Amino acid sequence: MNTRLQSLFDRYPTLRPCERDLRAAFDLLAAVYRNGNKLLVCGNGGSAADSEHIVGELMKGFLKRRPISAADAAKLEAVAGGKEIASRLQGTLAAISLPSQMSLLTAVANDGDYDLTFAQQVYGLGRAGDVLLAISTSGNSPNVCNAAIVAKAFGLKSIALTGKSGGNLAPLADIAIKVPSDNVAEIQELHLPVYHWLSTELEATFFAE
Repeated sequence: MNTRLQSLFDRYPTLRPCERDLRAAFDLLAAVYRNGNKLLVCGNGGSAADSEHIVGELMKGFLKRRPISAADAAKLEAVAGGKEIASRLQGTLAAISLPSQMSLLTAVANDGDYDLTFAQQVYGLGRAGDVLLAISTSGNSPNVCNAAIVAKAFGLKSIALTGKSGGNLAPLADIAIKVPSDNVAEIQELHLPVYHWLSTELEATFFAE
């Protein structure tokens, strides 16, 4: 067990039963990024806020500076004004928070199809080889479950992040991280260290500095 995972369990021992699924989720995400694909994240309410938080950790430096590659810096330096930008840009792991697309969400909802909000986005943005991180404390959010169904149909892998039961979402996902609580607030509190651990592991894997 690596030291960061051990540290996670030392701080949150209740998460220890999730070890296998945590490792599997990391392995899947690492493979997705090695292949040049991206992550889509969705959830409602507090889970929508988690979606934004996760993307913030992945799309720029989290615990490291992440200077961009020499090849990318050279491309910028070949453009007038690009050298100074190259020195400040940070390396990224491509991720999109679906709840942030307010105009599209409200357009779909206004048509009477709120349960298809995230499904519509997965259909439009997702490509085979991408991964969907679907967050639902109950595991029963219809729009999150429908997004997982669309992902499966079009060749995306999916990771469910839920509470203890997993609800309807867990069987739809390739990997289900079911934190051991039935209390909404406790589930949300446990989701944060899960995705912080994943973000830290991914950053350590893809960025030396």
